Amino acid sequence: MTMASRVLLVLAVALVAAAGSCSASWELNIRMPTSASQRLHAAMEDGAVHVAPLIHALRPLLGSGGEMGSLGGVACDSWLLGVEAHNVRGWKTIPAKCEGYVGHYMLGSRFRRDSKVVIDEAIAYAEGLKLAGNGKDVWVFDIDETTLSNLPYYATHGFGAKPFNATSFNAYVLEGSAPALPETKRLYNKLVSMGVKPVFLTGRTEDQRVITETNLRRQGITGWMNLLLKQPGFKGSAVAYKSGERQKLQDAGYAIVGNIGDQWSDLLGAPEGSRTFKLPDPMYYIG
Repeated sequence: MTMASRVLLVLAVALVAAAGSCSASWELNIRMPTSASQRLHAAMEDGAVHVAPLIHALRPLLGSGGEMGSLGGVACDSWLLGVEAHNVRGWKTIPAKCEGYVGHYMLGSRFRRDSKVVIDEAIAYAEGLKLAGNGKDVWVFDIDETTLSNLPYYATHGFGAKPFNATSFNAYVLEGSAPALPETKRLYNKLVSMGVKPVFLTGRTEDQRVITETNLRRQGITGWMNLLLKQPGFKGSAVAYKSGERQKLQDAGYAIVGNIGDQWSDLLGAPEGSRTFKLPDPMYYIG
């Protein structure tokens, strides 16, 4: 192996290690110039280095990067906190100066660590439940940015810094290639093993049912009780839609023991469920 190949080999290992907290389905790669890519390929063949599929060329920062980027003198991490606490509302795009910060947050280890805290709490709560055991205990899951990640799409659309384009996003959905969020999948599998029935409640529309079911199954997510999609012609808010569907579940005799989503509109509006859990999502806001 040449010296150049050795350097590239070390770089490849370091980059994979930077995403080491992620599962095999949630790793990333860094795009290099063609000549370097060719040398790395040769080094990989020689040294059996495995690099995960490319999500985006942005390199995750080592360290928190919390002060990187600002909005009118306010650090982007403070803006993100405001979003997650539901104090910053109604925004259409992330602040332009925070595109890099949000990208590093999503692609680096911080998003996964924050998600792990949420899921650890959800599992601890679930383990303490006294289930009725009558097949009527359900847990409501959102899909986009909760069960399936659209990060491969948003990584090429400014991490939310560009206005939402329904045409290009729906084309991505129809590919059925969105990866599962590994922390949510951990909760999902735990609930299934306990006898809790998962119900998907999503803002996706009825015409996307087949590809959504296919995408979930491709990611090893099976055994759900129902997949509830928005029907044609619905004009209300996300809160009205989702709370209305949860009410139908409750009216049918189901006990909503838990509810998890990435948007506050996934969780607000009675009946919310016995306990709600909010996953981080600084890329977009749905009211």
